[in-house]
Amino acid sequence: MPPIRSSLAELVPWMQSRADALDRDSAFPAEEVARLHHLGVLALPLPVAANTRDDALAGTLAAMLVLIGQGNLSVGRVIEAHINTLHLVARYGSEAQQTDALATARDGGLFGLWVTDPPGGGLRMRRFGSRIMLSGAKQFCSSAGHAAGALVTARDEDGAARMLILRLGIGETVKPLPSPLQGMRAAVTGAVDFTGCETSAGVILGEPGDYLREPDFSAGAWRGSAVAAGGLIALLDLALTQLRETGRWDNPHTRARIGEAIIARETSRHWVRSAARIAEDPDADAAHRVATVGLARIAVETACLDAMRLVQRSLGLSAFRQGNPVERICRDLSTYLRQPAPDEVLTEAAGWFAANPGASAVA
Repeated sequence: MPPIRSSLAELVPWMQSRADALDRDSAFPAEEVARLHHLGVLALPLPVAANTRDDALAGTLAAMLVLIGQGNLSVGRVIEAHINTLHLVARYGSEAQQTDALATARDGGLFGLWVTDPPGGGLRMRRFGSRIMLSGAKQFCSSAGHAAGALVTARDEDGAARMLILRLGIGETVKPLPSPLQGMRAAVTGAVDFTGCETSAGVILGEPGDYLREPDFSAGAWRGSAVAAGGLIALLDLALTQLRETGRWDNPHTRARIGEAIIARETSRHWVRSAARIAEDPDADAAHRVATVGLARIAVETACLDAMRLVQRSLGLSAFRQGNPVERICRDLSTYLRQPAPDEVLTEAAGWFAANPGASAVA
C-alpha cells in the first residue's frame, strides 16, 4: 500500500471516534481536514492532470475516498467536493488558475463546490471591465463558512451559465439552511449570499456551459460513490461488532442477512474500482464513461440501501437509537445517496449499454 494510503488507513479509527460528537454538535471537522492536509490529501495528484490513462492514480484516489468515507461520511463529502473542484480547475482552468488553486490546496485551503440555486433565483454576475459584481445566492453549500475558496456557477448578462473559482472572504454572507438536513451534519451545509460582492474577471473558469459538459459532469459522480462505499464498509464493521457483543451473531437468520449485506459491500467495492478506471481514462469513449459511472452510482446506492435494511433488521431498535454510530451512518448515507435524477441516470446508462452490447463496465 502506498505510504499516503497506509497513513490514511491508520487515521480512520481516530476519525470514527470523533464522528458522533461532530454530528451531535453539527461541528465542522476542522481537525480532520488539517490532518488530511498534513498527509497530502488536499493536494493529491489527480488523474485529469496526467491527461493520459493512469490506473494507479485513479486507484489511489478511489481507495483514499473509500477510506475517508469509512472514517466519517461528512468528511468524505467535504473532501469529495474539494477534489471535484480541483478536477474542474485542472480540466478547464488557465495555467494561472491551476497554479493558484494548487497553491491554495498545498497551503491547506479547502474548496467548496456550490452549484445549487435557491428557489427564489440563483447567483448572477455582471462584468464591468476587468471586474465582476455578484448578486444572488447558492444553497446546499457544504463547508459553508469554513472553505477558503469555492467553485460556483453563475448566470452572466446573456443568461449563460459560467463557472467562477472564487477566493472567499469577499463579503459573502453565510446562513444556515432554513430547514437543516437530517444527515451529514458535520459537513456544515448552509446557504451563501454573494449579493454586493466584487471580484476580478480572472475568476471566470472555462467557457459558457462547461460545467454541464460531458463526460466530466456525469462521470465525476464516481467519487461520491467511493465515499458512500466507505460508509457502507464502516456500517458492516459496526453491525458485526454489535451483533457479537449482544450474542445475536449465532442466529442463522442474522448470519444470512449479514451475508447478503457483505455481498452488497463487495459489489460496491468492485463497481467503484471499475468506474474510477474507466471514468478517468481520457482515451475511453465519453458516452461509455458516463454510462459506466451511471451504473456504478445506482449499483452503490442499491448496495447501501439494501445493506442498511439488512443491518437494521438484524440489530432491531438499537439501530435507531441516537448515540449508536449505526444510526448516524444510516442517516448520513440516506442523505448522501439522494443525488439528482437516479431514474434518468439508470435508463440512459441502460440504453447506452443495450446499444453497445460489446462494451463492458468492468475496467
